[in-house]
Amino acid sequence: MNEVRRKTIEHVPAGHLPADMREGLAPNALLTITIVEEVAERSDSSEKLPKYLRYWGIAAHKNTSVAEAVTRIRKLRDEWD
Repeated sequence: MNEVRRKTIEHVPAGHLPADMREGLAPNALLTITIVEEVAERSDSSEKLPKYLRYWGIAAHKNTSVAEAVTRIRKLRDEWD
């Protein structure tokens, strides 16, 4: 289960906030700020995949077509005949 962490700070002058957050507020206005940390669910996707799919696309940078791969595999197979 994910843990949600919060922090509340009271009586903070608006002047202490970054400019984009204090837009439309008087610099001396007192604020109550609540900070909530967004924690993404941690998952190791490789553990959930079947073993044969863990390596899917691992050599995509080589731009090998299916026909080229089949030809290469057949040559390797035929070496042993």
